[in-house]
Amino acid sequence: MNQKVALITGASTGLGFETSILLAKNGYKVYATMRNLEKQEDLINKAQELNLDIYTKHLDVTNVDNINRVVNDIVETEGRIDILVNNAGAGFVKTTELATDEEIMWQVNLNLMGVIRMTKAVLPTMRSQRDGRIINISSVGGLVGQPFNEIYCATKFGVEGYTESMASYVQPKFNIKFTVIEPGGIQSEFTNNVMSQLQSTGGLKDDEYKPILDKYLGGLKENYGTGSSQTSEEVAEVILKTLEMNEPPIRKRTSEWSETFTQLKTKADPDGKEQQQRVVKLLGK
Repeated sequence: MNQKVALITGASTGLGFETSILLAKNGYKVYATMRNLEKQEDLINKAQELNLDIYTKHLDVTNVDNINRVVNDIVETEGRIDILVNNAGAGFVKTTELATDEEIMWQVNLNLMGVIRMTKAVLPTMRSQRDGRIINISSVGGLVGQPFNEIYCATKFGVEGYTESMASYVQPKFNIKFTVIEPGGIQSEFTNNVMSQLQSTGGLKDDEYKPILDKYLGGLKENYGTGSSQTSEEVAEVILKTLEMNEPPIRKRTSEWSETFTQLKTKADPDGKEQQQRVVKLLGK
């Protein structure tokens, strides 16, 4: 069988980086993309050290022309794209009242529209192949709204709905299988970047919301409990296992903690397959 070709967004650090390494170790040909190619050195060095089949490309998921150019280049070179991992995204901590319209649209543009744009770009190739896997990285925040994360959670709820909808007709008709991955916390630069972003935009004003945020952040580790965060490598392993399933789930939590945290939302249909089948029946055969 031909070597499978995987396209991964947001691959310069964290989960995207580790997923690129792990898939390449397991025989996939990986196109690891990132907005800032100045950050590619660590990934290139690791790939060379381990003799892995990884190629880096500049890709900004907010730029349609850039997306189409990269996808077309890969298809021209490889003749196919088998896997898309929509990992690029960012967190955002700020109250709705304080967030500017520009900041809100930045979140939507990156976290939700980026997923939709990338999916749209690879669908013609996957549809012609009658084969493909699309993994969308969400969060427990895509199932459970959390304090001061409402804008971020809104984008991830959007990713959840988009994935479910695509799985209801594209998956059964064209054999393009969709899964949304729902980690809890990931031990990477993600949280640091969120807090840096908050500080760089003036922090939270000293108003009625400030003591609520201080209390929330102060008790975060204690309230969320042991096991609330995983390493990027651990989440990457879940992605690999999902890709290697013949019939992957529509949604997949990545730890016992994330299962417990979301169980009130998920216990009736943990993997989303039952709901998918009910919707598929509406289409008829």
